[in-house]
Amino acid sequence: MTQSFVLRANERGHNVIYSDGPASSYVAGHPGGFISRESSFNFHEYQDGRPGFGAIRVFGDETFHGAGCGYNMHPHHNFVICAFVLDGELTHINTAGRGMVDPLRQGDYYVFSAGSGGKHCELSIGPEEMNAIYLWLMPNQLFLPPTYHRAHFDLRTRRNRIVQLVGDAEGALPVAQDLRVSRLVTDRRGTFTYTPRSPLHGVYVFVAEGELRCGDVTLSRRDSLGLSGTAAIACDAADTTDVFFVETVMPDQARIDLWEAAGGHDH
Repeated sequence: MTQSFVLRANERGHNVIYSDGPASSYVAGHPGGFISRESSFNFHEYQDGRPGFGAIRVFGDETFHGAGCGYNMHPHHNFVICAFVLDGELTHINTAGRGMVDPLRQGDYYVFSAGSGGKHCELSIGPEEMNAIYLWLMPNQLFLPPTYHRAHFDLRTRRNRIVQLVGDAEGALPVAQDLRVSRLVTDRRGTFTYTPRSPLHGVYVFVAEGELRCGDVTLSRRDSLGLSGTAAIACDAADTTDVFFVETVMPDQARIDLWEAAGGHDH
């Protein structure tokens, strides 16, 4: 197994943005509301000191605190943004079409491809906290028409197997990139194998809950592991474990330069 890096939960970047602070035009919510964010990669204000991995630019573990907290309507272009709701309710509003105002609850997730230009707003309307994983990706083609798709991962009926949520599998949400997001939720101990499409694909493994052993590395809650150049990843999972696998082709520098030259660095 080729190990690229291990990122422990307490090594992630951490920041807090207040609804009544300098970013109040961007962060919604009553006074005292705030967003806490743990970041796995280094991108603008998303900081941990580690650059992106393949097509991944942001992997944010974010919690909205307080009624109405979230992000006001703001633009993106040439980015694909995914959200996976772990707790609470996320109200998503976008300009790409389907749903327009779309409430998402535990197990719900979406893929919003901003492409040539789109806006969205994300709010936790109720008083309870909302926790979601946000994944930002580089697209494989610039200035595509914006799109929005959503689906639900049933934690009760899809246990104890690796299920692809985003990518090219039947029933998975489509994405304009050579990328797959899969999820494993267990209620018993077991060994599960993740097989990348090729050794040219890297896999980012994030343990949302529980414990996972990959080779000689044991990952606990919110720990993660980046691997590349391996044919298969054998994982020993504890009971009640929740794991995300993000598989991405490792891009060459020419593609990165093209994307950045087109202004794909917006946020």
